[in-house]
Amino acid sequence: MDQATDILPALPGQRLQRGVARGLRALGFACVEEMALATGLRADLLALGPKGELWVVECKSCREDFRADRKWQGYLEFCDRFFWAVDADFPSDLLPEATGLILADAYDAEILRMAPETPLAAARRKAMTQAFARQAALRLQALRDPMAAGV
Repeated sequence: MDQATDILPALPGQRLQRGVARGLRALGFACVEEMALATGLRADLLALGPKGELWVVECKSCREDFRADRKWQGYLEFCDRFFWAVDADFPSDLLPEATGLILADAYDAEILRMAPETPLAAARRKAMTQAFARQAALRLQALRDPMAAGV
């Protein structure tokens, strides 16, 4: 096994997350993977843009993964734009047209269809931005000092 393969996440959805995060970073966004929301839902990616915009991206690795997802509409109240991220083999005609579409692999991503914008209320935006910052900071601290993560 070569070194590049050793560092890649094993699961297809995680590979999509990494590619989407890379693609969005190129657009000025910072991403937190597996972001817990106030309702208990966990977004595959929450992206914070250069102007404070918040995007939720749900990664779907296959038809069955999408069909089993009955919670995606619960993410809409936590973002300005909602996207699906899929690979080139995914049957994208299954995805609702009124949502965004990102084509991704483990290394990069491209927005194929921009999601409609539904701006968050100011109070929700503030709460989401603070939650994003806390989660990102706690994860960074856990990487730097794993023993402090359980404190």
